[in-house]
Amino acid sequence: MPTVAFPFVEVQIDTSALAPVAQRAPGVIAIVGKTPAGSDGGTGAVNTPFAIDGLDQAAGLFAKVSADGTVAETKLFAAIKLALLQDPRPSKLYGIRVEGDNYAAALSSLEAADDVTFVALAGETAVGAAASDTSPATNLLALKDHVEAMSAEGQKRLGVAMIDPAIPKSSTYVHDVVTAVQALKSDSSRMILVAARGATGDAATAAMAAMAGFQPQVSMVLKRIRGLSIPVGNQYGPSEIRALAEQNIDPIIDPDLIPGEGLHFAEGRCFTTDESLLYIDLVRVLDDIEFRLKAGLIGSVGDARITKFGMTNLKTRVEGILGPLQQAGVIADFSIEIPVLNILALPDNARTATDTAILTTARAERTVDVVVTVTYGPAVHRLKLTLKPKF
Repeated sequence: MPTVAFPFVEVQIDTSALAPVAQRAPGVIAIVGKTPAGSDGGTGAVNTPFAIDGLDQAAGLFAKVSADGTVAETKLFAAIKLALLQDPRPSKLYGIRVEGDNYAAALSSLEAADDVTFVALAGETAVGAAASDTSPATNLLALKDHVEAMSAEGQKRLGVAMIDPAIPKSSTYVHDVVTAVQALKSDSSRMILVAARGATGDAATAAMAAMAGFQPQVSMVLKRIRGLSIPVGNQYGPSEIRALAEQNIDPIIDPDLIPGEGLHFAEGRCFTTDESLLYIDLVRVLDDIEFRLKAGLIGSVGDARITKFGMTNLKTRVEGILGPLQQAGVIADFSIEIPVLNILALPDNARTATDTAILTTARAERTVDVVVTVTYGPAVHRLKLTLKPKF
């Protein structure tokens, strides 16, 4: 029997196009640090990440607050206080209290916090010992192991550490500090090392929070770091600045060419062995694009079909992810290559035996290769001027 006309118009609402795309703020930091045991170190449980909204909350969690409101600052609280001074500020901040010296356990509590992009150890300058069969890495080597392992698993992170600011000036200063921290150099460009001789405050945390306040594509060179001070007698001279930067260490300086007193990054490099991923902004941009692609294309898995129509829609999705980045000037250009789509665009009688084999394999294994090429236009780090006076 035919369907009756009533109720004349039947509407079904399909909300699939309204499904939100996962977002990851590029400036989320985590500070892992020490406090005294018990209530003298605050009410926060050890090895537990706490999202920090302000200093009052941080004081209660990671410091001792007296009846009159006086705060007995700890390493962790002081680092959080310094991070909140940066302008622009990080988009989000986690604080994690260490139990004794066990940084590895505290860092492991961050594994499920998938929005973290930077990690530092509050006030820590000891390189530590590498992991062994019976024990995890300690001190800053624990930080290096954490960011490298999490990045390899898809949660891209950068660790920020500092040269011991108490190391005095000497004729062999650069050689000595480079030798001391060599074990922290990351083959995957996951570590950043700053140098601020004589700094009053946690230079690593301040630098990390300053970086996190900017968008990924912004170069760190000459960006300001707030809350620190360095006596003039301890500041780096030109030869030291060049020598440290050549070792991929980022000196913190007070340049005469910038009016007023303030500390700035003299370089913007990762402490890495990989020259192709040398600069902080390049690594951050690639991390951000990788996340955007994963989040934007996850809906295609299980739905996009290996047909000309399905692969065209997939290409359109990728264009929709990268197009806004190009318009915003984050990237200069991009191209998308889907070999299967190129084959499907050919008539059956025009396909070679190789084309047919590639298409058959893709459909049998349900795997599609997509090659995305991105052109990145980096910021200028050095200008070379030629001055030609004449009469």
